[in-house]
Amino acid sequence: MTIKRRDFLKKAGAGTGLAALGACGGGEGTAEAVDGEVSGPRVEWRLATSYPPSVDILYGATDRLAEHVSAATGGNFTIRVYAPGEIVPALQVMDSVMQGTTQCGFSPGYYYTGKHPALAFDTTVPFGFDPRQQVSWLTRGGGLDLINSIYADFGIISFPMGNTAGQMGGWFREPVGGLSDLAGLRMRIPGIGGEIMSRLGVTVQNLGAPEIYPALERGAIDATEWVGPHDDEKLGFHQVAKHYYYPGWWEPGSTASLMISREAW
Repeated sequence: MTIKRRDFLKKAGAGTGLAALGACGGGEGTAEAVDGEVSGPRVEWRLATSYPPSVDILYGATDRLAEHVSAATGGNFTIRVYAPGEIVPALQVMDSVMQGTTQCGFSPGYYYTGKHPALAFDTTVPFGFDPRQQVSWLTRGGGLDLINSIYADFGIISFPMGNTAGQMGGWFREPVGGLSDLAGLRMRIPGIGGEIMSRLGVTVQNLGAPEIYPALERGAIDATEWVGPHDDEKLGFHQVAKHYYYPGWWEPGSTASLMISREAW
């Protein structure tokens, strides 16, 4: 699925499909034309993200989106970003879009495999595509159309918005010398990787970013995977778990998605 800039601006400016925004907290008034391209009602959207501001690259993606959309529409289309917990918890971003609490959200699809297991393919699967392959499949191989045929059942249209690339294998409070050491381990790991770990005897938990450090610190979990050195350091995992492993074979190229309410779109 290809979205051209001019088509996007027409959708945003003309208000086609956006009439319900008023009931969702949209602004009032009529925008002036910008360079002859955009005119129509002012639009205000709320975006919930699964990533806290401390994870500057991932959270920053939503700030950049808001800045670019505002600039492209002469300030007529604004998006306000909400961190986890400000509207909904980190793992309920998709729910907020489904329910109309927010018009859009930024989150990885594999957080929501309980709704549909194939949503894992929106993000990554073990021993799957690297970042270039994942983006190529989504944008040139028909992958995004397949993914959106699933999201359509939930009233959502999704667009890839960033990829973490290959990830690390995570932080462990105690050393892991073999598969036998995984038995009984309590680990934060989402997606199909979590399913594999579960079959290896790991007690799997899916926690949002703000919850991971406290759980690791108080011993509620024994290990966690997240992204890589930069992001992991931002969340302080190295302070409470001293064993860091590589590679994260369950996430060779994780894509995060911009989820938009079809009604708002």
